[in-house]
Amino acid sequence: MTPFATYAYFGFLLGPAIAALWRGLRGRLTVNVALAVTVVMLAVQFDLIWDMDPLVTARQFWLLLTYALWEGALVKAYLVAKARAMPKWVDRTAVLLSLLPLLGYKLLPFLGVEGVWGFLGISYLTFRSLDVIFGINDGLIKQVRLRDFWLYLLFFPTAASGPVDRFRRFVKDWERPRERAEYLQDLDGAVQRIMRGFLYKFLLAYLVRVYWMEPAAAGQGWLAVLSYMYAYSLYLFFDFAGYSAFAVGVSYLVGVRSPENFDSPFLARNIRDFWNRWHISLSTWFRDHVYMRFVMTATRRKWLADKYAISYLGFLISMGLMGLWHGLQLHYIVYGLYHALLIIGFDWLSRWNKSRKIWGTGRFWQALGVVITLHVVCFGFLIFSGHLF
Repeated sequence: MTPFATYAYFGFLLGPAIAALWRGLRGRLTVNVALAVTVVMLAVQFDLIWDMDPLVTARQFWLLLTYALWEGALVKAYLVAKARAMPKWVDRTAVLLSLLPLLGYKLLPFLGVEGVWGFLGISYLTFRSLDVIFGINDGLIKQVRLRDFWLYLLFFPTAASGPVDRFRRFVKDWERPRERAEYLQDLDGAVQRIMRGFLYKFLLAYLVRVYWMEPAAAGQGWLAVLSYMYAYSLYLFFDFAGYSAFAVGVSYLVGVRSPENFDSPFLARNIRDFWNRWHISLSTWFRDHVYMRFVMTATRRKWLADKYAISYLGFLISMGLMGLWHGLQLHYIVYGLYHALLIIGFDWLSRWNKSRKIWGTGRFWQALGVVITLHVVCFGFLIFSGHLF
């Protein structure tokens, strides 16, 4: 059962949510409550309570457990290796081994092997695992308790589709006891986000899909494609932002303040501003763990003399990998490279404009920037949708 996708899921969530609410209002919301709720809701997610397909359920569930054990053992082994000052190849091996399950899930279908490996949320869980590996590599994480790691990895509100939390923030957050007054503030935030989720995902996304996007998809000609582009962009936002609102709201309910994932992205003034507002946890993950690592390494080792060339190559790599992460299909790869070129082009034009001052910073230019950004972003979503291909 996909989290937050049906009303039935919220029916199963009601009991654990009431239990967490009762403990929170009494000032007794502990990590054990979050752990217990996570176990129950993972059982719901994999249909272990109401089993509709026993063979699929068993395989998915055991794959999840195997994955969690694999990543936990890898983290522990890597901590030991770092404590003994092992050579650099160990760092690269740890990253590769952490990526191995996701690579198998993505590549095996192209070899004609379908449905053997993979489960709902494996991509997002891989990001969490890699965050811990990178933290150990950077010396920011010196110790990891397996209970902490597994709860962080499998935390049910954000396991399937994010937001992508960070290990150090997560552990510090859920280990901090909350008094009743503070939990009431979290409860207020939870209710607002959950109500927004219902509005976005079950009302607005539904209306856009049924009455605009699907009719536009069935149309012919460039006007139909243009209509589909705007409809799909709105649908994608309301559907995904609605899910994220549910995930963050339910996280607050059980004592974890998961990071926000959207901040009025269609009001972005430029493409960089857009990526600070859209799928924020994913874009910052790629910025910190891919782009910045590449730029620092390339600068230190003097791979290129021009700092801008290094930065632009970093954008191509990070956004290209983001596209590949969505899938190996052509439209995902083109989508990632398209946004890399947009960011590179914007940076180049901004530097070029400093001396020529063709455009300014007043309200008119800001509004024009919002309109232009909206259209290039919507065209990117059209690429992402696969409708052009």
